[in-house]
Amino acid sequence: MDLSNRPSLIDKTRQRIEDYQFQIRVSEQGQVVSVGDGIIWIKGLPTAAIDEILISVDGCCIAMVFHLMEDLVGAIMLVQTKKLKAGTAMFHLKRALSLPVGDKLLGRVIDPLGNPLDGGEVPQCEEQGLLDMLSPPIIHRDFVNRPFYTGNKIIDNLIPMGKGQRELIIGDNGLGKSSLAIDVVINQKNQNVRCVYVLIGQKRSTVSNTIQLLKEANALDYTTIVVAQATALPGFLYLAPFAGCAIAEHWMNKGLDTLVVYDDLSAHANSYRELSLLLRRPPGREAFPADIFYLHSRLLERSTCLSAEMGGGSMTTLPIIETKEGEIATYIPTNLISITDGQIFFDEKLFSSGFLPAIDITKSVSRVGGKAQHPQIKKEAGRMKLDYMQFLDLEIFTRFGARLDAKMQKQIQKGRLLREILKQDRLSPLPIEFQQAWLIAYNDGLLDPLTVEEIPPVLKKIEQELKKTDLTLGSSREQWKNAVKSWLNG
Repeated sequence: MDLSNRPSLIDKTRQRIEDYQFQIRVSEQGQVVSVGDGIIWIKGLPTAAIDEILISVDGCCIAMVFHLMEDLVGAIMLVQTKKLKAGTAMFHLKRALSLPVGDKLLGRVIDPLGNPLDGGEVPQCEEQGLLDMLSPPIIHRDFVNRPFYTGNKIIDNLIPMGKGQRELIIGDNGLGKSSLAIDVVINQKNQNVRCVYVLIGQKRSTVSNTIQLLKEANALDYTTIVVAQATALPGFLYLAPFAGCAIAEHWMNKGLDTLVVYDDLSAHANSYRELSLLLRRPPGREAFPADIFYLHSRLLERSTCLSAEMGGGSMTTLPIIETKEGEIATYIPTNLISITDGQIFFDEKLFSSGFLPAIDITKSVSRVGGKAQHPQIKKEAGRMKLDYMQFLDLEIFTRFGARLDAKMQKQIQKGRLLREILKQDRLSPLPIEFQQAWLIAYNDGLLDPLTVEEIPPVLKKIEQELKKTDLTLGSSREQWKNAVKSWLNG
């Protein structure tokens, strides 16, 4: 190897000395007053700004400015250490918190600062994304006009979603909210959608199970998992959703479609309340600080569908929120309902009756997804939804022993068939062509002769036959009807 043309170390050093400019460098030094519960109080940093990074003089501790007082700065710890104590010197770096972003994060499990949690190497990403950024202005946004398919029969037909939509998943603990979110991520395989799954305040067993399910479904190839466990510092729980948003936002700005799941924002709200109380902020309703609505709106407003001039990327968001005993009128749930573009409500009574996923259609809504729904699906689903809502009303009368005529009895029987059709197992997302097939079969009465017990094998047969056909949503209704007839009679 010819080294003659390479500059020597002496030459490099000489050049640096010649280029060096002598000038006064002024830096502020603060002093730790107290440390505890993931909070640091510091004096002597008069020009510190909110969200600015702080570092101790020995580099053992990194923190972020969270609260400003007249003579003190309140910061949240980002590194757990026992070396930090009162009197330690702290400096501020005059820059906001960021993390690595890019395709090298796909398939990785990281913390909110971008550090690996999967035993792999530190992601070598070329770009950094700020955790907290302004949401895109209105002139950079477009209408939600492209369908986003979840693979779920109820959602894709009755509560349709569009790319760039924010759809809240709400319900009591243990009703299948996270299972639905995992199914949605799995359904994005081969859809050219990059996913970010943010686990906030979850138990280690839950985190491990989620990672394993996504791995077994080969969903990690297009997914990044951001984890802030229940045992993590409160600051990590607070930053986790912003980290996931920053990762997805990078792809959106590149013109790509993304999906972000926040599981769940109840833990995020609780961590923010804990930090605010520790930092002596005045409590408000349910002891939450007054700006909790602004916190979540600031996060969720970053999800949008960008205009073609801005690349046409999108960020679809599924925030999850937990209720107590089905009460959706409490503070955080009502905040998020008003921020998002609709909600998917999980009901405990439906869960107990065996209707899974336990989505209550009467309380669930999608405010913008209907405009993005495919015209054929929209037409067929509209007829089906009307039948189902009428069936739910009629079924109430049967509980009181009311006598029904033959027409009503037939309607109730058809409604029970539909209820069986809408059931769906975990980890089994279905293509949108399957939705078109069973909708036509139901609306045209092709399933009427069947009993409730015969529905599952018939649906399985339709799913298998679909793999052998080249029918698409663009095919005519007559073609679909003839094909479904032949499958059912075959």
